[in-house]
Amino acid sequence: MLKKLVFLFVVASVVLTACGGGAAPAEEPAAPASDAPFGTASCAPNCTYEDMVLCYPQLGAESDWRTANSASFKETAETLGVKLIFSDAQQKQENQISAMRSCIQQEVDVIALPPVVETGWDAVLQEAQDANIPVIVVDRSVTADPSMYATHIGSDMVLEGKRAAAEFNKLLPDGGNILELSGTTGSGAAVGRAEGFRADLNSNITILDSQTGNFTRAEGKPVMEAFLKKYEGQIDGVFFHNDDMAIGAVEAIKAAGIQPGELMMVSVDGTRGGFQLMIDGWLQADVECNPLLGPQVMDLGLKLMNGQEIPKEELTDEQTYYPEQAEELLPTRQY
Repeated sequence: MLKKLVFLFVVASVVLTACGGGAAPAEEPAAPASDAPFGTASCAPNCTYEDMVLCYPQLGAESDWRTANSASFKETAETLGVKLIFSDAQQKQENQISAMRSCIQQEVDVIALPPVVETGWDAVLQEAQDANIPVIVVDRSVTADPSMYATHIGSDMVLEGKRAAAEFNKLLPDGGNILELSGTTGSGAAVGRAEGFRADLNSNITILDSQTGNFTRAEGKPVMEAFLKKYEGQIDGVFFHNDDMAIGAVEAIKAAGIQPGELMMVSVDGTRGGFQLMIDGWLQADVECNPLLGPQVMDLGLKLMNGQEIPKEELTDEQTYYPEQAEELLPTRQY
């Protein structure tokens, strides 16, 4: 009899619970599978661009290239429906790190980082990793262990330097003396371009001096003025790490009474400003560095959210441009 009563009590309890007579414990949300790739979002494998919140702590607005790069991200986000958290670090690494930490607190889906310099990112990259937020390194490079970020997309800066060297080897076959206006000290672009340039430059071409113009027109002009005074009569060519510095430097070169074609000059970027310098006879070649990275970055971000594999390194398709092409192509240049 006792066994029968116990059985009836158990059955009644089950019925009451199932009918709402007793509150059933709330189910915990399913945890991501332990083998899910890093950065996989809860909406995977069906995440869309409208699910994405992407953080882009832009390093600054120092050049036409950077302005075009920012516009690419903003326009692409608007077109695709991505929520973009955009900031301008004004060339200061501490501002970029602060912006990244803010994005981590907001639990964004992806951080795309265009680093102002190569070093000093380990701590904040670890914080993003701990929060399961993948970081895509954009344009410039970092020295952090590659396991700390998802991928790098951008140009091969060393290759750009090599391409510039190849142009000088053709322009100065009998050798000569050249100057270098380099980019921001410690930046991946400046380091890579300088390395590639020196690796492939003919031994009969001497780099008289190298000074940073911080990728800006405003600093490119006084650096060139100082060069012209210090090395008057000794200069055969100038290598510019970007078009904005070249534009500033040409102002100083004009003021010194030097005519187009008297100095052999090569720049990197391939902007509209650089194309105009080629048309006007100042630049003999412009090595392309494509800033329109918004679509590719957001595609990579969506793949990460959906748990898909992506390449560790993705390079943009680029080439070298010459004066004979510049006038025809300038009207169609997007940056």
